[in-house]
Amino acid sequence: MAALSTVAFDIETTGFTTTDQLTVVGFDADISSRVFLNVDERSPPDTLEARLNDRMQSPLTLSLHQHEAALLDSVTAFVESTLTQREIKLVAYNGETWKGGFDLPFLRTRLSMHDLEWPFAGLPYIDVMDVFKSRFNTTENTLPAVYDELIDDGISELDPFADSAETVAAWEAGEFGSVVLHNVADIRRTRALMNLAERYCSKSDFSMKSLDPVV
Repeated sequence: MAALSTVAFDIETTGFTTTDQLTVVGFDADISSRVFLNVDERSPPDTLEARLNDRMQSPLTLSLHQHEAALLDSVTAFVESTLTQREIKLVAYNGETWKGGFDLPFLRTRLSMHDLEWPFAGLPYIDVMDVFKSRFNTTENTLPAVYDELIDDGISELDPFADSAETVAAWEAGEFGSVVLHNVADIRRTRALMNLAERYCSKSDFSMKSLDPVV
């Protein structure tokens, strides 16, 4: 597993039902973050990416998409042209666990609604939440709480929200910068936690699964 570099993954949505949609999809690697933003036919300022990068220690590449289907098309192209060509593992926090999770199930639903193909074929996946629930002593199990208890090296300062539920109202109000900052904070916290877990846990403590579909 050490030979595989980590790419952390997280999504933002308008809610939890089958009719809700993706607003942000983000990936974080060791040198930069790549974020896809659904602007829902609106026009953020041209300076949005530059303003966000002014707050980052490592760079962010942001692309804007007028609707969810366009976002998913671009995410698929990015995964196929970049991630599947590298020796990586995809990592999320409660993205998909043995008993549930959110990000990957939600993404499958939205892809199926647009009759789009699954983009992560060929990639191995680890959910880092399982490791911290079973192999570390923490007060809570949420991503911000675990990160702040065990690492707290400044990433959480990027996050403008105390609760991820606040991203829904912010996106609806066109506060795109805040929503992107929250997503970047989450993907960077996730990758930092995975790096910590790899320092202190054995390979057998990680449950790695293939994201290949059956057909």
